[in-house]
Amino acid sequence: MEFQRLDLPEVILVKPDVWSDERGYFLETYHLEKYRENGISETFVQDNQSFSKRNVLRGLHAQLRHPQGKLVRVVVGEIFDVAVDIRPGSPTFRKSVCAVLSEDNQHQLWVPPGFAHGFCVLSETAYMQYKCTTLYRPDDEITIAWNDPELGIRWPVEDPILNKKDRSAPRLAEILHRLSG
Repeated sequence: MEFQRLDLPEVILVKPDVWSDERGYFLETYHLEKYRENGISETFVQDNQSFSKRNVLRGLHAQLRHPQGKLVRVVVGEIFDVAVDIRPGSPTFRKSVCAVLSEDNQHQLWVPPGFAHGFCVLSETAYMQYKCTTLYRPDDEITIAWNDPELGIRWPVEDPILNKKDRSAPRLAEILHRLSG
């Protein structure tokens, strides 16, 4: 199992060992000791699964008072996954990293608390699972515009399918006062 720190060092790409043979494959999707030894020491309290179709874009989402860390993986399909540092005062504030997660590569992305998260679906469909470090609290959630020019994310889809909340999300600069207090 390989743990690769990305350009934002708190964000970690996990590359599990996959054992394949004529029957199929096996992999560990989580191992407490291995993850803790490699910088992912949070306790997970909620598991989620989502299903999306090609060109669906979800995000960018975060929680303010109860920030969630997320360990993201794809079970079926392929996604373009994004983490954005939204911690005012951080040397990497407003910076993002991206990774392609798929059923073929079995990679996972650790998105730590204090980062916004979003993804878009590259395959026909995608089933995604992710572990969270705090419970989901809808009253604490913020949404940031997926195409905020200050963030400079190069999404691989030009005209994504968005829900109403993501379509009308403000830019980060418009909600910066909420992050600081």
